[in-house]
Amino acid sequence: MTVPVDGVRYVRLVPESTTTAATELSAEPQAFRQRRYEVPPGAADLLLVRHGASEAYLDGNLFPLVAGQGDPPLSAEGVDQALLVCTRLATAGIDAIYVSTLSRTAQTAAPLAAALGLVPRVEPALREVYLGEWEGGIFRKNVAEGHPVSLRMAAEERWDVIPGAEPAAALASRVRGAIERIAVAHAGQRVAAFTHGGIIGQALALASASRPFAFLGAENTSISRLVITADRWIVRGFNDTAHLDGAIW
Repeated sequence: MTVPVDGVRYVRLVPESTTTAATELSAEPQAFRQRRYEVPPGAADLLLVRHGASEAYLDGNLFPLVAGQGDPPLSAEGVDQALLVCTRLATAGIDAIYVSTLSRTAQTAAPLAAALGLVPRVEPALREVYLGEWEGGIFRKNVAEGHPVSLRMAAEERWDVIPGAEPAAALASRVRGAIERIAVAHAGQRVAAFTHGGIIGQALALASASRPFAFLGAENTSISRLVITADRWIVRGFNDTAHLDGAIW
């Protein structure tokens, strides 16, 4: 506005801060909502899938051995479980499939490989924990019967309580190596790795710095999830079996 003073007109300036302050008082406060988790750029999104249920051990009738480890095929129940988990994973954006050297993982992955047109890659270090003198199905029998060594194994959370079984440090080293190799090969991708209960337990224990057996006991065809970045492993899920109840992604 203009104001006359001694015949001269001057312009009076109104401070902008008055208007700005009024506007700020009437504005809504800025909102910060919770955000959904997003995989960091360049990270590997790894789905660890336990194989389907395998055939029962009949006392005295050892499973076939592959490199000294029991290699039972899937049971009829396991085949059904494999179809359910692979149907679920078929829409999960899988870029690569990995299996161990033991046939039950390849059998479980087969429907997914067929659906996606992917050839499973074999990662030997994804094989199950080596159980020494309890290989071939004897482990199942001794655990079911409460063998004193099996009780000590659970209490001490060490496989190598079993005579000749894999030492803890060796198991941790090979599982870490397998996960890191897969992550490097599939940066920015989602991978389904069909493996074994002991390996899933070890991988999640490494990721979380938990007790050795804290994540032991993943169900057959359960899905556990790790996100692997350049400097850390992130646990995003454990023992997801929703597909066994008919759920999909």
